[in-house]
Amino acid sequence: MISPRAPLPLTHLPLPQVRDFAILSGLEAGVRGMLLSVMPLVIYRAFPDASLVSWIYLGVGMMSLVFGLLVPSLATRWSRRWMYTAGACLYLVGIALALNGMPVTSVLALASLSLATVTCAVCLNAYVLDYVARTNLGRSESLRLMFSGPSWVIGPISGVWLLNWWAPAPFIVAGLFALIQIAMFWRLRLGNGKMIARARADAPQPLAYLGRFLQQPRLVVGWLFAVIRSCGWWVYIIYLPIFCVENGLGNAVGAAVLSASNMTLFAAPLLMMLVRRMGVRNAVSGAFAVGGAFFVGGWALTMSPWMVVASLYLASVLLIMLDVCGSLPFLMAVKPSERTEMSAVYASYRDASGIVTPAVAGVILIAMPIAGLFAVCGAGMLWAAWLARGLHPRLGQARSQFVT
Repeated sequence: MISPRAPLPLTHLPLPQVRDFAILSGLEAGVRGMLLSVMPLVIYRAFPDASLVSWIYLGVGMMSLVFGLLVPSLATRWSRRWMYTAGACLYLVGIALALNGMPVTSVLALASLSLATVTCAVCLNAYVLDYVARTNLGRSESLRLMFSGPSWVIGPISGVWLLNWWAPAPFIVAGLFALIQIAMFWRLRLGNGKMIARARADAPQPLAYLGRFLQQPRLVVGWLFAVIRSCGWWVYIIYLPIFCVENGLGNAVGAAVLSASNMTLFAAPLLMMLVRRMGVRNAVSGAFAVGGAFFVGGWALTMSPWMVVASLYLASVLLIMLDVCGSLPFLMAVKPSERTEMSAVYASYRDASGIVTPAVAGVILIAMPIAGLFAVCGAGMLWAAWLARGLHPRLGQARSQFVT
């Protein structure tokens, strides 16, 4: 006689939480933060010509922009989990190329690291939109910034220190972060998002979803917010230190102010509480307006270099406020059926700003001192503040539930 078996209980994997995505972002920030100040030095040592270095970065930025738009098609063919894994592995490839030490491989390393960043960003944004509720996106962004904060504060300084101590050291540390990132991703078992099965439809074409993007004004405006915010960071991180050197403040002042600015990331949850109190529209428009005023103030105070530094530092605090809430207008307007494709469009803001800022700066610096760039950046932020007044006043608030 065969003894009856007890039925096996049905189980399922726990859904990833907001905190899981924040940890994943924090690990990637460990890679990027460690190499943020190191790679420009490596490239400059390989090609000791500032103009040539600018052209290298411009070329890498354009290549990264094009590749980022192809990521959704590749993710459809290979599945999103393998695409994210490939992106994280590109960090390891870039690190290995940088360790080679040859001029050509240093350029290839920079390109590989840029492709890794855009690939991971597109896939991670799509995962967040899959698993994080619309009304919880604000908390997701604030936690992401808080977990990334230590890497952005400590990474740039420690990376340069390690490079001077032993050239391979910062790359080895960054490689360890990349390996842990891959392990954490596979531990979460995210698969291909909520739709685990491979898609049977043809892979989406970049021009097709770019057309759908341009037909949705809310997405276009949200993307412009991200580009202008990123341009502000480019001006602050690259051109403020140059201003300090040119005006006799030394090269340590720019690095110290950048670290002080990044410490504001730890206040991201408090800033998110402020966003909820003010509303997304008021927070975004107010941060752009006040930040833009401080950038213009930096231009107006050029006779006092320390006042310029103070004004731009205050502007950076508003940029962090925009890091907390500036992406919400775009993320909250994305249709569920277009998450992966529109995540690729959104991630292109980094490369777009990396192309626009050096190009605009090159034109402005022909006729104006470097402080003129602060004024142009401030004007762009003020324009974004005006655009933000057109957002819906209840954007980001939970919808009321009516019982009949």
